[in-house]
Amino acid sequence: MASADLRDDLSCSICLNIYTDPVTLRCGHNFCRECIDRVLDTQKASGLYTCPECREEFQERPVLSSARALRNIAEKFLVSQPVLEDTGIYCTYCLDSPVPAIKSCLHCESSLCGRHLRIHAKSPEHVLSDPTNSPGNRKCSMHKKIVEYYCPKERVCICVYCIAEGEHKGHPVKKLDEASKKKKEKLRKNLEMMTLKKAWAEKQVRSLEERRTDVEDKAASEIEKVAALFRDIRRELEELEKRVLSEMSRQAEKISQSVSKIIQQLEIQKDKLSRKMSHVEELCNSTDPMTVLKDQNSDEEDICQTEQEDIMETQILSEGDFYENSITDRLHKLSAFIKDIPLSIQKPGVLLDEETAANNVQISGDLKTASLSAATINRLETPKRFKQCQVQCRRSFSSGRHSWEVDTSNSTSWRVGLCYPSMDRKSYIGNDKYSWCLRKSYKGYNLMHNSTTISCVYNPTSHKFRIYLDYEVGRISFYELSDPIRHLHTFTTTFTEPLHLVIAVYIGSMTITN
Repeated sequence: MASADLRDDLSCSICLNIYTDPVTLRCGHNFCRECIDRVLDTQKASGLYTCPECREEFQERPVLSSARALRNIAEKFLVSQPVLEDTGIYCTYCLDSPVPAIKSCLHCESSLCGRHLRIHAKSPEHVLSDPTNSPGNRKCSMHKKIVEYYCPKERVCICVYCIAEGEHKGHPVKKLDEASKKKKEKLRKNLEMMTLKKAWAEKQVRSLEERRTDVEDKAASEIEKVAALFRDIRRELEELEKRVLSEMSRQAEKISQSVSKIIQQLEIQKDKLSRKMSHVEELCNSTDPMTVLKDQNSDEEDICQTEQEDIMETQILSEGDFYENSITDRLHKLSAFIKDIPLSIQKPGVLLDEETAANNVQISGDLKTASLSAATINRLETPKRFKQCQVQCRRSFSSGRHSWEVDTSNSTSWRVGLCYPSMDRKSYIGNDKYSWCLRKSYKGYNLMHNSTTISCVYNPTSHKFRIYLDYEVGRISFYELSDPIRHLHTFTTTFTEPLHLVIAVYIGSMTITN
C-alpha cells in the first residue's frame, strides 16, 4: 500500500507515469518536462497559460524550474521496482500500443496496466486478480457472479448464489483463500513425502548402479580368469598334440630305420640263397657222381641250418608292436590329461608339467608326484626342460590369490617354491632372482631367494607345507601345516612375470596334495 501511495506521489498528472526529468511551475506543481512543454505549446495560440492542476493563470509562458530532488527520488523508486514480466496479457484500454497488464478485473472482465489501474473503480464488486486472458472463467457459469467460495463436498468453486439458491445450498463451504490455504498445506505435506520418496528412489538407484558396476567388474574379472584358463588348456592340448605327433614320428622313423636294416639283411640273405640254389641246381644236373659226392657245402642239413640261423637273427617288429607302443600309449596319456581337466578347473595349477621335468625326475600318472629316478629317462629336449632334479606345474599365475600344499614325508632333501618362466633351466629354485623357495637339506630348513639364505626361526616337525601367493600384493608365504599352522616366512616384492609352482627332489619323492 505504501508503495502504491508513493507511486501516486511520483506520477505526472498528465501522462500518469513516473516523473521523467520533472520540473516545477511557480504554483508549485510538478510535471514531466516533455509533458508540460506539450501543454504550454497548445496554450500559446490563446496567449494565456494555465497550470493543468490548479488552473493558475500566467501572462507569459512560465519558467520551468528543474526539480532535482524529485528526479532523484523518482529514479531511485524506478530502480527499486521489479521489472514487470511480459506475460502476453495486455491492457484492454491501451489501444495505441500494447502495454503489459498488471491486474485483471473480474467484474469488468478486462485487464489493466498501472496507469488505468489507478483510475479504475474501487467499488467492492470490482474484484482484482493476477493478469488473466479469461477473467470470465472466474465467474459462475450459472449465475454470472464472481466465484468466491469452494465446496469441499463437490470439489468445485461456487458463487454466493450457488450457496443461497443453487444446488450447493446447505453444503459446508469455505472462502477461496481459506480453502486454497488448506489445500496448499496438504500439498506441501505431499510434496515433503514425494521429496522423501524421490530421495529414497535416488539412493536406491545409486546403490543399484554401484552394485551393477561391481557385478560387471567381478564378471569381467571372472571372464578373464576363465578365458585365461581355457587359453592354458588349449595351449596344453596343442603342446600335447605336438608331443604326441613328434613321438609318433620319432617312433615311425625308428621302426622305419629298423625295417630298412632288416630289409637290407634279407636282401643279402636272398642273394646268398640264390647263389646256393644255383650251385645245388648245377649239382643236380651233373652226370658225374664223384662231383656231387665231393661237394661238402651242399649237404641238406647244413643248408637248412644256415637258413634257420639267418632267419633267427632277423627280428622284425610287427605292426601290433608299433601301434601298441606308440599310438595307443600316446592316446592313453591324452585321455588321462583330458580327465584331469575338470580337476584343473576346480584347483588350477596343481598338475606337474612333464615337458619341464628333468630327465632324472619321474612323474606319476596323476601328475601330482615327482620322484628322483635311478635311471635317466630319455625325454625329448625342450627349452623349458630343467637339467637336474626339478619340475614345474603346467599353469602359470599372473593375478589373484592361490595356495598349494605339498607332502614331503618321502624325501629328506628337497626344495619347493615359485619361479618365473625366464628362470635359467640349469639353475635351482632359490639360486637366482627369478625364484623363491623353502629348502630342506641335511643341515635343516631355510628359505632362499637370489642365493640369499634365510634361516627358519624354528625347526619344522611336520612334513606338510603350504605355499601362498598374493600376486597383486606381491607376496609369497610359506607355512608349516602343523597344529596349529605356523608361518615360516614371507617374501615381498613386485612381480613382473607369471609364476609357476616348482618342485626340486634330490632324494625320494614329493607329492602335491591339493
